Amino acid sequence: MHNYLDFEKPISDLEGKILELRKLASEDESIDTGEEIARLETRARDAMAEIYAKLNPWQKTQVARHPARPHFRDYAKALFEEYTPLAGDRKFAEDAAIQAGFARFRGEPVAVIGQEKGHDTKTRIHHNFGSARPEGYRKAIRVMELADRFAIPVITLIDTAGAYPGIGAEERGQAEAIARSTETCLNIRVPLISVIIGEGGSGGAIAIATGNRVYMLEHAIYSVISPEGAASILWRDATRAKDAATSMKITAQDLQELDVVDGIIPEPVGGAHRDPESVMSRTGDTIADALSDLSGQSGDELRSNRRNKFLKIGRRIG
Repeated sequence: MHNYLDFEKPISDLEGKILELRKLASEDESIDTGEEIARLETRARDAMAEIYAKLNPWQKTQVARHPARPHFRDYAKALFEEYTPLAGDRKFAEDAAIQAGFARFRGEPVAVIGQEKGHDTKTRIHHNFGSARPEGYRKAIRVMELADRFAIPVITLIDTAGAYPGIGAEERGQAEAIARSTETCLNIRVPLISVIIGEGGSGGAIAIATGNRVYMLEHAIYSVISPEGAASILWRDATRAKDAATSMKITAQDLQELDVVDGIIPEPVGGAHRDPESVMSRTGDTIADALSDLSGQSGDELRSNRRNKFLKIGRRIG
């Protein structure tokens, strides 16, 4: 059984009936349920297509946060060969919320950086739910500087509700680490491709998402603050997160229209968690195309074009 979201109840009901019929047929072979199952499967597909064709921003937020959605480690396993993770920031500690290292992508060396949320209680706690501390961003800086030194492209996969706001993180310079990581993204002279695979929350996302090309999955979200955080500030009521999500222009479609992102990677009907292999394959193709497009640019051109890209966004939206 899938982990159904609240707006997926019509799909849940139909797929529940299909499971009941299959169980009944397995218990009594004399009962023929094939025709009824086929009819219900068609209705379930049609219901899913209809629901996912008109998701509102809050529903997209729920899809982006789906617990079964593929995370960084799933993409790393599917897209990269010889992935070698690096640990520690060489200053304080290792931060498991940000994963970083070197690998081969379709035969070519790349640096890979991304947030990992975890897939069960134990791994979510270990990875701090994808919310990085300063050490994570300083590790990302270290890997990006290594990639720059050896002329290796950088690929970042973003999936975080935001940087960790704890007292310890602030004491160790959270804001400075995020700013330095963003600055490093802007300064390196190698191609930097960023893909928002789930949530792209606040400075915790932009710190590793300031790329030459920035893409979003179809049902991902990208915003300066979470809908709950915005609702708490604007109305002092976190339960109005749905209103905030609607007003903030956080969906891939809104952000492409604003030229904040360069493209949208389609997801299977029902979200990336319904068919992870296909969405990861499409993501790989998008990254490959972007690297090919950028391969003819010099280091100075890559740096200059990247900086101008984000300055234009600031002027246009500001």
